[in-house]
Amino acid sequence: MTNHQRLVLLLSLTLASFVAGYWFHRPPADRTARSGGRRILYYRDPMHPAYKSDKPGIAPDCGMQLEPVYAEGGSEGEATKESSALVLPPGTVQVSPEKQQIIGVRVGQVEKRPGARTVRVLGRVAADESRVYSVKAPIDGWMRETSGKATGSPVKKEEVLASFYSPDFLSAQTAYIYALGSRDRYQTTGNATLEQTDLTQANVQQYVDTLRNLGMPDVQIQELARTQRLARSIWISSPATGFILARNVSAGQRIEKGLELYRIADLSHVWILADTFENEAHYFRPGESVRVVLPYQNRTLPAKVSDALPQFDPATRALKVRLEADNPQYTLRPDMFVDVELPVSLPPAIIVPTDAVLDSGLKKIVFVDRGNGYFEPRAVETGGRYENRVEIIKGLVLGERIVISGNFLIDSESRMKLAAAGLYGTLSKDPVCGMDVAESKAQASDRMTEYRGKTYYFCSQHCKQQFDDNPSAYVGKTGR
Repeated sequence: MTNHQRLVLLLSLTLASFVAGYWFHRPPADRTARSGGRRILYYRDPMHPAYKSDKPGIAPDCGMQLEPVYAEGGSEGEATKESSALVLPPGTVQVSPEKQQIIGVRVGQVEKRPGARTVRVLGRVAADESRVYSVKAPIDGWMRETSGKATGSPVKKEEVLASFYSPDFLSAQTAYIYALGSRDRYQTTGNATLEQTDLTQANVQQYVDTLRNLGMPDVQIQELARTQRLARSIWISSPATGFILARNVSAGQRIEKGLELYRIADLSHVWILADTFENEAHYFRPGESVRVVLPYQNRTLPAKVSDALPQFDPATRALKVRLEADNPQYTLRPDMFVDVELPVSLPPAIIVPTDAVLDSGLKKIVFVDRGNGYFEPRAVETGGRYENRVEIIKGLVLGERIVISGNFLIDSESRMKLAAAGLYGTLSKDPVCGMDVAESKAQASDRMTEYRGKTYYFCSQHCKQQFDDNPSAYVGKTGR
């Protein structure tokens, strides 16, 4: 190589070194970064635009990724959809379409629709109190005979259950027979005046009432009028067709006036006492039709809600609602447990599938599809449950798209992202800038303030100072 060639090579190397040194040591504001042909001026905090940096990185106050500002105006977050994820709430994750298909992610739209549910409660059968009859001893005496009817036995109206003796009946029967004889004589002779006929008839009725008050049944009074022979025993008969609920008498027993001998219930119509929760009792309106299900007999009977006031049970904290039902073939028996089902139609509301809501016990999360594969965790408040769907009271708006399947794996990745950013735990919204802040992290850095009995958390000391200077200007801004 000649000296001339060596000189040319040395000058070329020197020029290249000078250009390279100028490029790497020029002021940052003169650098250009092409993203659609635009030049980056500086980087700023998306939550606090007053903070600027000449290089990319993380904002020191809130931990957000700095975004570039271009000479042509606007930020990258406004220019491209992909970088909009940088300003989404903490815990937002991006899942590629391939990964969504692998983990089975399905997305549905938030809609408002009328709800329908079936309220199911437990019920206990009870005898209708208006159809329960207590057969008591009308007078002191001795039991002579009792029938073979015992507790649970069916009886018919006017069926004789037992007989007893009392000396008080002898004089009353004798007077009744004498009054019948006097009436018959007047009617036979035909000489009695109308006044005498009415008087003898009133006398007969008086002794009939006396025998009834003493406890003689009408059937036996009619038998006494027909035969006009004194009855040695007084019958105790059933006042209605039904079943014997209790029997407290035996042959030869001395009885006293007022002693309950039998308790009989007509079970052709029964009550059902349903235990309802306080938040469901208003569905059971008087006259509402319900279904009574016998789970072990595979039978269903109709019933209606009574207009009786529900009774509150302090032991179970439940309201006992009375239902009334016909009881063909005596299928329902007292103290039997049944299932009660009440179909309920509800007004239109935001209702989502139950699987879309992740319930950790402390809060409920729904993942909202923000487009381009980004999923935002959204805290929601739920209302009633309708079969496999749940009502959303707060947190979602119509038209948003949410994850309805495969959200467990998205939640796992979101939790790991929150933990890596130091935001794992309960999040609150900064009332000044609106940023989500981890309460534990704000407490550790003393970025919290008490105002009117409520604690507010801040992402930086700058936001805390602004709030402390004028708290009334920021109260009410929190919340979605």
